[in-house]
Amino acid sequence: MPMIPEISVVVPLLNEGPNVAPLARQVFSALGNEPRGIELILVDDGSTDDTWKRIADARRADGRVRALRHARSRGQSAALWTGFKASRGEVIAMLDGDLQNDPADLPKMLAELTSCDMVCGVRSKRQDTGLRRISSAVARWARKAVLGVDFRDSGCNLRVLKRSVLETLPPFDGLHRFMPILAQGGGAAVREMPVTHHPRTAGLTKYGIWNRLGRGIYDVVMVRWYLKRQIKTLAPVETLAAAQAGVPAGGEDSSAAKAS
Repeated sequence: MPMIPEISVVVPLLNEGPNVAPLARQVFSALGNEPRGIELILVDDGSTDDTWKRIADARRADGRVRALRHARSRGQSAALWTGFKASRGEVIAMLDGDLQNDPADLPKMLAELTSCDMVCGVRSKRQDTGLRRISSAVARWARKAVLGVDFRDSGCNLRVLKRSVLETLPPFDGLHRFMPILAQGGGAAVREMPVTHHPRTAGLTKYGIWNRLGRGIYDVVMVRWYLKRQIKTLAPVETLAAAQAGVPAGGEDSSAAKAS
């Protein structure tokens, strides 16, 4: 019987054909000493180059690769959510497909996950243009001013999280920019960690000042509205009643749920 993966690595890709094979090699090399089962979920977000062909080649080369494809581009958040829904691991890792995130950081992030619910990378030495760094700084200021929450680098998509965190995240276009904020707002323990950042060596960036800064300011208002109305997780009344009656945790309600 093939091992059911305990760790799912999700990577969204849009016109990143040359990066697919080295990305897969780097992920499996970085997690080579990981005793838990691994799956690498590559999501092609409607690429117009040979990304899908390269993903198919990676799938044939290693059965741990899973290939998913959008018929047309739906955006990075949609591609991530497609990967999340298809994932089977109790632990989920995510990173960009442009090789700027370093999979070698994943083992230390996974180790840190034993004492929290989500670990987010912070690009300590960003290898981006000045325009991108400026737009990120402005977006951080806007998030802090409007939401009252300050994560140093919520734009870094190198993250690991427990599957339970997904229950705190509403799927929407732009989710990837606010995952740490929404997870913390839902009660998850979120931690930041410095990670390596490489310059892009192949392909073209998909982001400019308008689709990053303009969209970010629009989304931050919507996220503020959501956080103010978010229902916090509470202990079910039935569980409390069962505990007071001396019924073991999980009781008959848990058995009935399993039977259904």
